[in-house]
Amino acid sequence: MADGFRRQQRAFIGSFTAAGGLGVLTAAVDPGSGALTVLSAVDGVPDPSYLALSPARDMLYAVSETAVGAVAAYRVTGDKPELTGTLVTVGGSGPTHLSVFDGHVLTANYGSGSVTAVPVRTDGALAGAASSVLQHTGSGPHTPRQHGPHAHQVQPDPSGRWAVSVDLGTDSVRVCALDGGKLTLHREFALRPGSGPRHLAFHPRGEHAYVLNELAPTVTVCRWDAAEGALRPVGETPVLSGVRGGDAYPSGIVVSPDGRFVWTATRGQDVVSVLTPDTVGEGLRLVATVPCGGTWPRALALDPSGRFLYAANERSGDVTWFVVDPDTGVPRRGGSVDAPAASCVVFG
Repeated sequence: MADGFRRQQRAFIGSFTAAGGLGVLTAAVDPGSGALTVLSAVDGVPDPSYLALSPARDMLYAVSETAVGAVAAYRVTGDKPELTGTLVTVGGSGPTHLSVFDGHVLTANYGSGSVTAVPVRTDGALAGAASSVLQHTGSGPHTPRQHGPHAHQVQPDPSGRWAVSVDLGTDSVRVCALDGGKLTLHREFALRPGSGPRHLAFHPRGEHAYVLNELAPTVTVCRWDAAEGALRPVGETPVLSGVRGGDAYPSGIVVSPDGRFVWTATRGQDVVSVLTPDTVGEGLRLVATVPCGGTWPRALALDPSGRFLYAANERSGDVTWFVVDPDTGVPRRGGSVDAPAASCVVFG
């Protein structure tokens, strides 16, 4: 790999190949403007809709959001991602999210309502078959979206001790442990019935978590106790002004590195919302909404500096970048790049 390429910051963009996506896109990132320039596309994995990097940032993992459900690993030390090994089935359907935790890749399987652990070798490749599948149970009052469990996200907590999964179908967040490759439920925490939690983001101090609810366009603020593995809801804030449920469909949530701002995306309204926490992180205030720059923003991402915000607009097939005002947190549109059926952005 040339020295110039090695110094270049890159972004990886997931997509839905069944809707015309090109697989996993690699883009160069301009450090001054945040602009993206697509460099390559790698096909071969059906619907690599969500991506995650290894701690060493030399491996990229992708779900295959299909009925069978699988996970793939790419080596990203070269000019473009190189598929390593074969896809590993996750024992669940429709995986929508994945993360790296304690030597494993964890997937949240929306269709089957479960969470899976897949071991990772020391070189970052997938070790083989899944070591554990933890099935969620329960339902919610919203039909037909909550007829059963629908795990939508799973990620480590800031302490690295717990795996936290968000279930839209059961209006709950589960805290799990991983011991010897086996996932075990520690505790389950209920949110407001019918809220439909989708994604969660932690405050950088690690004492609060913000849960974005898809079925009610709100964020639930929770206290987080890492020592006890306990989550306690303390409040709920709308992410839109004058809109309640219906066709809003909030999707992604990110928190600024300094904890001063929270951003959410809402697909039905095609907007990005800006919220500000109070000084302790326990209250949120909606301060602005801006157009997402496209249609159906499925996910949001911040670049590592926190200066630029990105929206993966699935139905318009592009990724829009924004320059974040450092005083207000309000994003200003910078531009966009074509990315058919875009679903997420991660930075390598």
